[in-house]
Amino acid sequence: MRLWSLHPKYLDARGLVALWREALLAQAVLRKRTNGYHHHPQLHRFRASSSPVGLIAEYLRRVHDEAKHRGYRFAAAKIGRVRARGTLTVTRAQLAYEWQHLLRKLKLRDPRRFKRFACAVTPDSHPLFRVVRGGIAEWEKITPPQRRRRKMQPLAAEED
Repeated sequence: MRLWSLHPKYLDARGLVALWREALLAQAVLRKRTNGYHHHPQLHRFRASSSPVGLIAEYLRRVHDEAKHRGYRFAAAKIGRVRARGTLTVTRAQLAYEWQHLLRKLKLRDPRRFKRFACAVTPDSHPLFRVVRGGIAEWEKITPPQRRRRKMQPLAAEED
């Protein structure tokens, strides 16, 4: 399961569909409507909030907005009705890590999309997230060579 901290506009069609499905699964887990994935590390940041169910619904609404913008027909009725205000945080290094991870996927799966976005120095975060200083999240499953570089280079033009 990957609940991208990046804005869904960067995802290729396959990635956007996968994100929709995975976020719906995350919603089911947070609503205690499934037996699997209860300890999935991607859910820690939602559980740490005051309204995990509301925030995953807000996350899904933004993914749905992107799908609708592209002309896809994702079932909005599957999004929980709970509303939540506020944001979650994502660190600059986490966003940079996810950006590099996505670019590797796009290079293979959708070279045109890769070329369109590869020059972005500072990618936008998902609208639910506010970017803050910091290293790669502890819950992130990173490959061994990158583990040594947990404090990745920050993105350019960062905000506090």
